[in-house]
Amino acid sequence: MPRFESDSDARRLGEALAALRRARGLSQAEAGARVGMTSQGWGLYEAGKRPGLFRPDVQRRLTAAVDATPEALSISLSLGLPMTAPPEGPSSTGVESGGRVFEGAPPTPSRRLQLSTDDLAPWAASGVVLEYAPGRWPRRDQGCVIDMDDGERLVRLYERSDGDMLIVRGGVGGLASEERIPRTRTRAVSAVVARLDQ
Repeated sequence: MPRFESDSDARRLGEALAALRRARGLSQAEAGARVGMTSQGWGLYEAGKRPGLFRPDVQRRLTAAVDATPEALSISLSLGLPMTAPPEGPSSTGVESGGRVFEGAPPTPSRRLQLSTDDLAPWAASGVVLEYAPGRWPRRDQGCVIDMDDGERLVRLYERSDGDMLIVRGGVGGLASEERIPRTRTRAVSAVVARLDQ
């Protein structure tokens, strides 16, 4: 007696959740911590081995932890499905459709920013040009450009995110110091994808 619709349905839904988490740049431990569970608990959802993954309230809670929605989970699930060919022979209903192909948003062009301080030395010193990708979330120990709500732009090394705080390194205290930035004060966080020495 299966607990879900089927084991393969639960596994596919878990894989869609994992894709959303990875797109956000979070580990299972970081995502789990956002909803008060261990990385093992989160991993059971991603493996499709935990009942409740089909419940709307559970989906809302888990997708919120990765800054997504249940609708994004549904889209991720549908994108992960293999395309099937239409059946051979005449259609039983007389109506045929080749289906619709999802075309994602065009890629956002990367931007460049030249550092004017040595706050991130030796990772990057004054004069280094950083190329960053707006809309791409950074991974741990990856450079990031943070656009603040007051118009200020910060360049830091991303450490982690704890619910409503970004934890980064760099700035006035250098790479050894940890800085906590309230997420309510940020407009955008973008991953640095290249360092270009001049």
